Amino acid sequence: MIRWGILGCGRIARKFASDLRLVNNAQLVACGARHAISADAFAHEFSVKNVHYNYESLVKDNEVDVIYVATPHSHHHEHTLLCINNNKAVLCEKAFAINYKQAKEMVDAARNKNIFLMEAVWTKFLQPFNKVKEMINKGMIGDIKSMQANFGFRAPYNSPQRLLDPSLGGGTILDIGIYNVFTALFFLGKPDKIFANATLTSENIDDQCAVTFMYNDGKLAQLFSTFLSDTTTEADICGTKGRIRLTSRYYTPFTTIEYYTGKQETKQIVDVNFSEEGFGYEHEARHVCECLEKGLTESPVMTYTDTLLLMETLDAIRKEAGIIYAVD
Repeated sequence: MIRWGILGCGRIARKFASDLRLVNNAQLVACGARHAISADAFAHEFSVKNVHYNYESLVKDNEVDVIYVATPHSHHHEHTLLCINNNKAVLCEKAFAINYKQAKEMVDAARNKNIFLMEAVWTKFLQPFNKVKEMINKGMIGDIKSMQANFGFRAPYNSPQRLLDPSLGGGTILDIGIYNVFTALFFLGKPDKIFANATLTSENIDDQCAVTFMYNDGKLAQLFSTFLSDTTTEADICGTKGRIRLTSRYYTPFTTIEYYTGKQETKQIVDVNFSEEGFGYEHEARHVCECLEKGLTESPVMTYTDTLLLMETLDAIRKEAGIIYAVD
């Protein structure tokens, strides 16, 4: 049995904790938060045995094998290093860090101590994404020529502070645009050129960002993220023999795969046999448990190379668009 602790007791931590119940070889034994009221409420909701009112206490809990870091991404670097330095394996929520420099320090620390570390890009473990990859590898849409992905919503006036607070790594590109970027890297690979434009707040944080990836073999990817309007939140991968659309919300297990072999009326719905009742985070949690049981210190699915490429690409986008954080 792999014993889990959760660092940070917010919304994403609740979804993860709920899905952890679906993993047969996982047990949630500890949680930690900066405020006792948050930690107590979380522990009561999920019947957590060991409750910690600071992160230092959590990472020293001898009953914990692995910690899910669920704080804002501005704190991932600090909290992941805290875990690793106390010999705790880590599943760190995306965005893995604010920039490549931080990400490299986190990976190097894990390597130096032979401690398991993985970025929680849950989408990579979901059936729809892997089904589409399989379809592409079989040549079902021919040679890929373009991809489009949108992710946007109109942020309410009382939206979470982290969305546009530069001290918390706010902005669309690290919060939601990361899904667009990951998707392009997953299906098309590393771009040869990156162009990006953004509308910026007074603190140089993007509330909209438009990105173009160009490839030397002629492929193009167009990626758009926004907090100012509701978009389709869909992704299209287009090839010489057809097109695949992942419907809203394309990055979740609940998306529908639409397969077009030519004209619009040729649409086919591709079944991926999703039957679990969770939010979808159980798949990455299950994978982490399998890695730990095998004694692995790096995931063979979401590798360090994957994480560092994603972070490097996000840095390049931000540089091109003028999105700046203090830690840069």
